[in-house]
Amino acid sequence: MARADVRAAMQERILETADRLFYGQGIRAVGVDTIAAEIGISKRTLYNHFPSKDDLIVAYLSRRLKPAPPSDRPPLEQIMGAFDRLERTIATGVFRGCPFVNAVAELKEPAHAANRIALAFKEQRRVWFQGLLERLGIATAEPLSLQLQILMDGAIAAAIVRGDPAVAAAARAAAKVLVEAASVSGPRPIPSD
Repeated sequence: MARADVRAAMQERILETADRLFYGQGIRAVGVDTIAAEIGISKRTLYNHFPSKDDLIVAYLSRRLKPAPPSDRPPLEQIMGAFDRLERTIATGVFRGCPFVNAVAELKEPAHAANRIALAFKEQRRVWFQGLLERLGIATAEPLSLQLQILMDGAIAAAIVRGDPAVAAAARAAAKVLVEAASVSGPRPIPSD
């Protein structure tokens, strides 16, 4: 295996471990020594790949910042599917909320790169909603996309407090009402589920 491949494999092991521990226990609660010990490497080796814990936090969040894969499914089905996925995720029992919001809340540092990554994630999802709403021909796609984003965020927050996956189903129902109401004045009707 080439040296670059070995380096990339080690970085991936570090990021997989950091992801599991940061998400499961919290960024502040997990030190680099814990991550290194979990992998079976020295802190020096970890620091050779990520010069600081902040660099590791940024890499962890950046790794989670992935655009939604393109889909040929109908737009409404994709929108409702986002809430369905959230409901299934909450039901796993290991759900700890949005890793991006968790990082911002834990770090409490407005200038930290985690804030920019969190904002990028939220905006990425809002733009995804907006694109689907535009495909439905909804004239108010931009403000409605923000409303759907708020419903998603609210469901995540409520799930943390209540521990009940049904909050995602309630958010899904509210999202459907909003989309259907917006489509009444739009050029195309929304197909039923």
